Amino acid sequence: MSETTMTALRTGRALVDEELFDSITRMVMHEKGRDRKFAEEVADQAITFVFVAATSTVPMVPSDDVDEGLHAFILHTPDHHAFCQKYAGRFLHHNARPGVPRTVEDVTRSAHAMKAAGFQVFDARWSVGDSAFQCDSDCGRPYGQQ
Repeated sequence: MSETTMTALRTGRALVDEELFDSITRMVMHEKGRDRKFAEEVADQAITFVFVAATSTVPMVPSDDVDEGLHAFILHTPDHHAFCQKYAGRFLHHNARPGVPRTVEDVTRSAHAMKAAGFQVFDARWSVGDSAFQCDSDCGRPYGQQ
């Protein structure tokens, strides 16, 4: 008889307190007219994205959906700053790159990096649409590169 071991995947939600997670979720709901389930998934993935980007060895690019959560997280400036300091040891800036579209390969690579780090990934939130903007850099450096 074989024994199956289930490994619980980590979540971005578990990296912040519930009050902050709820505030990010509500901001996505309010700003983008999203339902709670979508907003919670996007908030979770955005927090995970920042955590993994802090130590990743590959350039990280959020999907269109995850970028909504990332922007909401960043607008919680003191909390986002403290999170970056705690997990990256520095502030991870967020620079939009107008006119540079996200590619499936870039976004997929980011989702794979999150999975490799042991995090739950909501695959439906990692698609690439027709966004004309790509938010993928930290002060001119791609996320994940020092």
